Amino acid sequence: MTIDLTALGWDADRAAHPHRRTDHRPGRVARVDRGVCTVLGADGPVRATLGGPVLAAAAHDLTRLPCAGDWVLLGTWPDGRITVETVLPRRTALIRRTAGKDASGQVLAANLDAAAVVEPVHPEPDVGRIERLLSLAHESGARPLVVLTKADLAADPAAVARQLAAVAPGVPVLPVSAERGTGLEPLRAEVAPGRTLALLGPSGAGKSSLVNALAGTVVMPTQAIRRVDGKGRHTTTWRALVPVPGGGAVLDTPGVRAVGLLDGSAGLDRAFADIAELATGCRYGDCGHDGEPGCAVREALESGELPPRRWESWRRLQREVAYETRRRETRLAAERRGGWRGARRRANRPARPPSPGGL
Repeated sequence: MTIDLTALGWDADRAAHPHRRTDHRPGRVARVDRGVCTVLGADGPVRATLGGPVLAAAAHDLTRLPCAGDWVLLGTWPDGRITVETVLPRRTALIRRTAGKDASGQVLAANLDAAAVVEPVHPEPDVGRIERLLSLAHESGARPLVVLTKADLAADPAAVARQLAAVAPGVPVLPVSAERGTGLEPLRAEVAPGRTLALLGPSGAGKSSLVNALAGTVVMPTQAIRRVDGKGRHTTTWRALVPVPGGGAVLDTPGVRAVGLLDGSAGLDRAFADIAELATGCRYGDCGHDGEPGCAVREALESGELPPRRWESWRRLQREVAYETRRRETRLAAERRGGWRGARRRANRPARPPSPGGL
C-alpha cells in the first residue's frame, strides 16, 4: 500500500526542514494510543513509538508530544523498531486547557486548514457552546466554520443558520444532512488535495457521520440518536485523521464534555468581532465597559443592538481567559524562581572532595 503524502499536505517547505536527516522518512500522524502513533507514510501506515528527542522535548512541554495531524520524521532501527524522532513545526493547532491544576494545554489536532464547529440543529443548537468552540477555532489559526448537522430533522434549517450567523460574525454557517447527503459541497472544498478539515463538537453531534459522508464510505462507527431526548450517543473515543479519496483529510475528534480556553484572547476577539468593533467606539481606550462615560458597548446594550446573552457570554469567556493567563504566568514565574534558586544552591555547594585514586 502506498500513500501520496502531497495529497495529505506534505510540501517543499516541510521537506526542507533544517534538522531533517537523510535516513529519516516523513509521515503524518493519524492516531495516538498511549504513546504509540499510527503514522501514514509513503509506504503505508506504520506503528511508531516515541524516540528520545521527542520524549526529551515533551519532558518540559507536553504540547510537544505528537498528536493527530502532526507531520513527523521516522527513524528505523536495526531490530526493526520504528520511532518518531522529530515533530515538525505546526502551522496551526487546536489547543484546549487541561482539567489539571498546572495551567497546561492539550493539543487536540495539528496542521489544520479549516476547523469546523459541529453543532446539531435538533433538538436545539447550544449557542454558548458554539461561541466557546469558535473562540478555540479562531485561536488555532485555521479557517473557522460552523456546521449545523442533522438538518433533515429541522423544519427550516436555513432559518436556523441565519439566526446563528449573528453569533458567528464573518464565519460561514452551513446546514448539512449526512443522512441525506445535502449541504456537503462547501465542506468537500475544505478537504481538497493537500487540505485538512477538523471537526470539533460535542458527543452525538454527527461528526463521525460527516466523516463517512465526506470519505464516501464507512470509516467511522456511528450510533442512532436516543429516542428519549433526541440526542446522539458518544461514538468516537480518539482523534483520528482520515484520508479522503481524491486527496485531503478529515480529522475527527471525540466529543468533548468541556473545552477550557488556555489563552484565547486573540481568538475571543475574532469570535466576538461585533463586540470588539463596538469597543473601538468607546471614549477611552482602556474602557472596561462597566459604567465609564462614553462607553459604546453599554450604549449598544441599552439600545438593544447588542443582546445581553451575547454580552454575558463574552464576559464569562474573558474572565476565563484572564484567569488562565494569570495562572500560567504564576506557574512560569515559580519555575523561573525555582531554576534560579537551584542554580544558586549548586553554585554555593562545597566542592565534592576527590575520591581515592583521583577518580
